[in-house]
This record gives sequence, C-alpha cells and structure tokens, in this order.
Amino acid sequence: MREMDPSSGEPSAISRRSFLKGATQVAAAGGIIGAAPASEQDAEVEPEVETLSGSASMELLVNGKSRSVEVEPRTTLLHALRNEMKPPLTGTKEVCGTGSCGACTVLIDGQPAYSCLSLAVTCAGRPITTVEGFGSADAMSDVQQSFCDKDGMMCGFCTPGFVVATHAALDRAPKASLDELKYELSGNFCRCGTYPHVFDAAQAVQKDRARGEDGR
Repeated sequence: MREMDPSSGEPSAISRRSFLKGATQVAAAGGIIGAAPASEQDAEVEPEVETLSGSASMELLVNGKSRSVEVEPRTTLLHALRNEMKPPLTGTKEVCGTGSCGACTVLIDGQPAYSCLSLAVTCAGRPITTVEGFGSADAMSDVQQSFCDKDGMMCGFCTPGFVVATHAALDRAPKASLDELKYELSGNFCRCGTYPHVFDAAQAVQKDRARGEDGR
C-alpha cells in the first residue's frame, strides 16, 4: 500500500515497504564490503596444517618386545596387532569396532584401553599388553586359569577383553567387592550373558591371591 505525501496529498513516490527493502539491501552490501578486509586478514594468519599420507614403519612395544609395523596414520592399534604384525597377535578380538563391547581391550601404559579406538601411531614407544602377554595355553596366568575353571566363557569373543580387564581391575583393587568388580568390568560386554561366571572367576583369583599372601 502506497503512503500519501503530507505536503501535496498525492501518493508518495516511495512507500515504507520500498524504503525498508532498499535500506536492508544497502546494509547487506555494507556488511559484505566491510567483511572483505577481515577475511583477507584471516587468510593471512591461517596456520599451515601438515597432512600425513601413505604408510610408515614404526616400532610398537608389545608384551615387552619391540615389534616393527608399517601403518597408515589412520590405522588403529587393533588393526596393527591383528593384521600388520608378523606374526600377528589375534588374541585381541575385533567385534564392534566402535568402543562399545570391550572385546579389543588391551593395556596401554598399564591402563585398559579399547584398541579399536586407539591409533597405532599414538602408541609408539608406550608399553602395550595384550591377552597373549599374560600367559599361553601351556602357561596360563591365574586369571586365565580361573576363567577356565569357572567356565567364564561361552562363544569366547569377549573373553580376551574380560581377561585383560580383570587383570587390570585386580591390580587396581585387589580386595574389590562384588559390586566394585562389576563396576570395574562394566566396560566389557558379554552377548552370551556369562557375567556370573566371569565374576566367580575374578573372586576366585582374589581368594587364591589372599591365601598366597597369608602363606596358607
């Protein structure tokens, strides 16, 4: 709707709508013009980012031994252990690949970690312990033996991660209660529902170690 010119009583040549529209366009143009120098300034101070590509050889300290692998920057520790090492260490299982189940649990710097979420290049020079580092079929650790004695496994995919996590839990809290053990192992998931046997195995190790400390 056009407005009336108060001096002549005739319709005004410029309506409020057209005025506001023009003012908005002028403001937008001014903003663009004013922003140009800032953009140029930002471009001048933007830091250079080094892009890593291809593969490179590196050393991983696994189970007390230095192991050479050739990996890309995106290679996970899990993939390096299972597919790049010669011979491979396949005890660490690849199940979910998203850090949800704990089957790929290893120790990095003595702490439980999901190897599917850890980049191999970030682990160079850091002590890594896989399930193979605790024992073998011929010489099992007390935790591994207890898992066998208490039938703490079914399909077996989650078992290596549970063994590693149980070792770490009992080292951190040797006298942990059942509830505390459940909390300590809550980062590991058993699709078969073998939890009661897993906790029985952990508690059996606690009792055996306590008897050993008492000399009985």
